[in-house]
Amino acid sequence: MTRIIADISVSLDGFVTGPDAGPDNGLGDGGRALHTWVFSDDPDDRRFLRETTARSGAVVLGRRLFDVVDGPKGWSDEIGYGAGEVGRPAFVVVTSSPPESVRLTGLDWTFVTTGLPDAVAVARERAEAASSRQGRDLDVVLMGGGATVGSAFEAGLVDSLTLHLAPVVLGAGTPLFTGGSPRALVQRSVTVTSTATHLTYDIV
Repeated sequence: MTRIIADISVSLDGFVTGPDAGPDNGLGDGGRALHTWVFSDDPDDRRFLRETTARSGAVVLGRRLFDVVDGPKGWSDEIGYGAGEVGRPAFVVVTSSPPESVRLTGLDWTFVTTGLPDAVAVARERAEAASSRQGRDLDVVLMGGGATVGSAFEAGLVDSLTLHLAPVVLGAGTPLFTGGSPRALVQRSVTVTSTATHLTYDIV
């Protein structure tokens, strides 16, 4: 069964980037500390990254994040989705208009201009098709940015939430949650490493 999983790194004060994030400063000032776990040698960090990458049948991201990863300082052949794992699922971008060109032409990009629910629906179709081809269940992963994950959560589009809580206080930046209705969560797992606390919740 294909699930919709929001998976994102966050600071102790609830930010998914530092201040002044943009295409040339993807995670913002101080934001690199959020992803220290991604490049860690800790076996639990490596397992989380490997398993998330392997289960990704399709990935949803917002246009701002796309502009970062497709920009000149973004992903490469060595560092891409899943960092060193460099996974190649289908990528679905929520945007008001498709870009004029794409640098990362070796990846499977779909641009959806009719809103987040439609983008998630397209990603589910792509993940289910990949599941059929591979003979195993694959999921849709919402990788960000913060507005995309937060909006999907508020709209009830997410089945499971995984937070990689980094031991850093950024003070400002892009918040993950900006309000909305109360939502009950069921905690499924907690794994503590030297670089992050990995938290997984099912959403009721």
